[in-house]
Amino acid sequence: MQIEPYKPADEAAVLVLSLRAWAPVFETMEPAVPDYVYRAFYPQGWATRQTADIGACLADPDVPVFVAREGGVLLGWIGLRTHLEDRMGEVYILAVDPAAQRRGVARALMDHALEIFRSAGLEIVLVETGDDPGHAASRATYEAHGFERWPVARYFRKL
Repeated sequence: MQIEPYKPADEAAVLVLSLRAWAPVFETMEPAVPDYVYRAFYPQGWATRQTADIGACLADPDVPVFVAREGGVLLGWIGLRTHLEDRMGEVYILAVDPAAQRRGVARALMDHALEIFRSAGLEIVLVETGDDPGHAASRATYEAHGFERWPVARYFRKL
């Protein structure tokens, strides 16, 4: 497996991979959150919102993106942010093709990100994910990588 910088020619494959990877997550997330919250975030559907958000991420020069490939096949990708004021790196986005999950792709991408952050002299790394059942695999990946959960509460209220 090779980890290499994202190239604009990868955009279509990254989008398809991401939507395929996140479809089961959103299937379980939708019934787990209040309907008015889900509709506020995804008024035209989760895939439309995710496609726009991924496109913005890939086009942002302040978000370095790396892809994992094996034999020329895209297996996953990761986008990073740096918060120098906090001496902190952030794993902003991560997706692994369902066909490549449980093969160490996320671990390889995370290891690559951590090395980039270490080389930049950063002291801590942040990653956020959902607490719903659909994000259980993500939480397990981060915890296996040594991330400690920080208790945070996010509240919504319908107006």
